[in-house]
Amino acid sequence: MALGAKQSQFKSPLYEMTQTTPTCLWNDSASEAELMYAIDNGAVGATCNPVIALTVVRQEISRWMPRLQQLVRDNPAATEDDVGWRLVEEVSKNAAGLLVPIFEQAKGRNGRLSIQTDPRYYRDTRAILAQAVHFNDLAQNMIVKIPATAAGVPAIEEATYAGISINATVSFTLSQALLVAEAVERGLRRREAEGKDILSMGPVCTLMVGRLDDWLKVVMDKEGILTDPGHLEWAGVAVFKKAYQIFTERGYRTRLLSAAFRNHFHWSELIGGDVVISPPHAWQVRINASDIPVEPRIDRPVSPVIVDDLVRRFPEFRKAYDEDGLSVDDIDSYGPTLRTLRQFISASADLASLVRDVMTPDPDLRRHS
Repeated sequence: MALGAKQSQFKSPLYEMTQTTPTCLWNDSASEAELMYAIDNGAVGATCNPVIALTVVRQEISRWMPRLQQLVRDNPAATEDDVGWRLVEEVSKNAAGLLVPIFEQAKGRNGRLSIQTDPRYYRDTRAILAQAVHFNDLAQNMIVKIPATAAGVPAIEEATYAGISINATVSFTLSQALLVAEAVERGLRRREAEGKDILSMGPVCTLMVGRLDDWLKVVMDKEGILTDPGHLEWAGVAVFKKAYQIFTERGYRTRLLSAAFRNHFHWSELIGGDVVISPPHAWQVRINASDIPVEPRIDRPVSPVIVDDLVRRFPEFRKAYDEDGLSVDDIDSYGPTLRTLRQFISASADLASLVRDVMTPDPDLRRHS
């Protein structure tokens, strides 16, 4: 413990945050062991996507490989993609089951498992919506991840109108967050006008704060920009804080969620808001081993010196920080959008490859084994 740090009565910083502030903890993983650790530290939600599902299967291969083999046998006409997504669904449903008691206690606002629509559908509103409807039916406490792309935003409105709690993903900018919040409001108002329930819904908009930081570092290197490197650690935080202020002022019924952790600011600087913090397991362990004080900082603005420097040197930061920085038509070509979609799509291909090795094993490997 650092000199002068006080001893907390709570078992961990994350647990202290969940017990003393409105800030919620979700687990950025569908691994059962990691989720149980998070729940023990106050977590009230979790997430899954192709990257996470693939990681879980590889980490827990003795558990999930027999199930994968059974899915292949039970679905003789299914493609690799079909079986892969069935596995994603089962990993997600398993994690969702652990959250049901929290879901029932929170009456739907928390206790949800976030399952992501196929990233390859990011340009197809109808396909996104159809899969969202399917995923919503997998368990009572699902929340469906929909990308904040040009096609995803209208899908968010329609899914909300259909009574599906959404979690907007592939989102990095203030303008995306506002587009999502307005789409959710339109969906909620349409439900209210028809007397349909909205009280049990829990919409969320993720800001992938670390991926914005990553992109600015790439831009800095590509364009030969010189600045204080520490300023780049604040970019995502600055966007998140500004978004939270606007969401609060306008009374949006969508909560913001911080994801893609790269430094402790992505947790510590956002404490105190009615928001969700969603660190992966490794970051939870690091945070809980730290002596960083748990205190509300969400309303503390990022230093104007840092923000002004980023605005002046990086047009890509202005696109993220300004309220009208990106139009709907610009979202799909924004650097972090492309980088993230490529990673998610690659994970889908890797998952299909894993299924392929079970479905059509390499005969040369079998012959020499």
